Amino acid sequence: MKILLTTLNSKFIHTNLAIRYLKEFVRDLLPVDIREYTINNDLDYILKDIYRNNYDVVLFSTYIWNVYDTAKICENLKKVNPNIKIALGGPEVTYDSAEAMEKYPFIDYILCGEGELVFRDLVEYLLGKKNIEDVEGIVYRNNDEVIVNNPKALLQNLDEIPSPYENLDPKEYENRIVYYETSRGCPFNCQYCLSSTLKGLRYFSIDRVKKDLKQLIDARVSQIKFIDRTFNANKKFAQEIMKFLMEHDNDYTTYHFEVTAHLLDEDTLEFLKDCKEGLFQFEIGVQSTNQKTLDAVGRRDDFKKLSYVVQKVASYRNIHQHLDLIAGLPYEDYASFENSFNDVFNLGIEHLQLGFLKMIKGTGIRNTAKNHGYRYKDYAPYEILYNDYISYVQILKLKDIEEILEKYYNSKNFVLSMRYIIKNFYSESPFKFFEDFATYFDDNGYFDMAQGKNQLYNILLDFYNEKINVNNELFNDILKYDYISLGKTSNLPQFFNKREMEDFKNRCHVFLQDNDNVIKYLPKFENKPAKHMIKYVHFEPFNFNILELKEDIHRNLVKNENVVLFVYDDKKIFEKSKSYSVVI
Repeated sequence: MKILLTTLNSKFIHTNLAIRYLKEFVRDLLPVDIREYTINNDLDYILKDIYRNNYDVVLFSTYIWNVYDTAKICENLKKVNPNIKIALGGPEVTYDSAEAMEKYPFIDYILCGEGELVFRDLVEYLLGKKNIEDVEGIVYRNNDEVIVNNPKALLQNLDEIPSPYENLDPKEYENRIVYYETSRGCPFNCQYCLSSTLKGLRYFSIDRVKKDLKQLIDARVSQIKFIDRTFNANKKFAQEIMKFLMEHDNDYTTYHFEVTAHLLDEDTLEFLKDCKEGLFQFEIGVQSTNQKTLDAVGRRDDFKKLSYVVQKVASYRNIHQHLDLIAGLPYEDYASFENSFNDVFNLGIEHLQLGFLKMIKGTGIRNTAKNHGYRYKDYAPYEILYNDYISYVQILKLKDIEEILEKYYNSKNFVLSMRYIIKNFYSESPFKFFEDFATYFDDNGYFDMAQGKNQLYNILLDFYNEKINVNNELFNDILKYDYISLGKTSNLPQFFNKREMEDFKNRCHVFLQDNDNVIKYLPKFENKPAKHMIKYVHFEPFNFNILELKEDIHRNLVKNENVVLFVYDDKKIFEKSKSYSVVI
């Protein structure tokens, strides 16, 4: 019997952990194949690729981002090979499995809930070792009748799942994200999250986790993303893992964790102080700072403690922090969301994710949608349209703000420009800046077309000159500083103010030939020729001493012609270059 486990990932860099677990869980029964595609692949290509390998059984891992394309592939796969058995698993079919079987008559089986034990029993049935009636957690057809078997009990000892990382092929994960879990479940009961449907926390053993991670570190995978819903729910366990990762740093692999900030105590904060810059990234779900909203969705949080923790970690300048908000939660109207946005933005974090509530199957908020007048798309990803507190027009406005936030703040391409505008002209409500800029974008039709890097800078410059119109020449220099900070360039856009200096190129080379300058500003290039160093630096004349604004964004600068030396370092996390005011 030839079995395929497959899925359509949302991006090529993603990998699917679920199908790898399933493969390992039946490896003593028979070998199974794994093939991963993406939602960007041509469906005919996927169909052909599966068909020509003559599988007897194909199981798809389904999610909100791939369910419709998966259904199309399955339907046509059944047409070209009527004898093939097709199964679906995953959260998108678990909570309405009987309805899904009615909707998709070409599907033979649906695996509900956690899949390892269900899949093993199904394989034993397919091999003639078990009756289908005894396969708990399976939904199947008996002639024209859909049969839903009793659910399968959760696997309690997670170490029973053989590791998919023994004898791994590094090429399988080259330039891709490895998804890894140390636990299943969540200590919280947030009603918009599927984790709320599972009670309790189960952990892999610490020895198993360390062994897996060491194999991935030795394979030099680029990033490991921990999918634990609350990685630091068990402080001792989490700290031991992070310590292990710090001790076995290969100077290449980085790690992403979802943490709950208010659970990070002083001992953990002190521990994190010594973490290497860029090794860890924290994702912290805030969702709202409206207490009535948090109570309505069953979310326990302490924003005062969260604020302290986030700002403390930020002061270390070693861990990238990504905080999340969700628009569309109960009792959160447009004004309340503005407050939540400002509360979180003012923490000074690196990335603020503005998301929109998804009424996911199986969640409490979907089951009680009528209580708050929810209207949402009845197809994946089931995103909110409006509710009793926020209108569709306001949701659309927030969508525009989200796009501006991504382009101009989260991109980190406009770091000093954003700080200067917001701190000097929108300090009472950073949200108002993104709202005003989104309106400007919309009024000029910029949302209707793609913009390249140079155009994005030009649009911000035009907005500033038209809507703020204060210290315009200074802001031009600030924007130019951001532009050059991103990477070496030999051709600045014409809209930047340029100051010509006589014999400038030769003076730059003379500067780099001076050993004292090299030791002071470029120590790692000591004893290197200037023609080598020039590839990694850029000299630019400015009309204002912009570097003073990095120390005090409110400083009132007067014209002071100077030259800035930019040194580009690929390992910088919070800035993409170092900069110094120099005399040439």
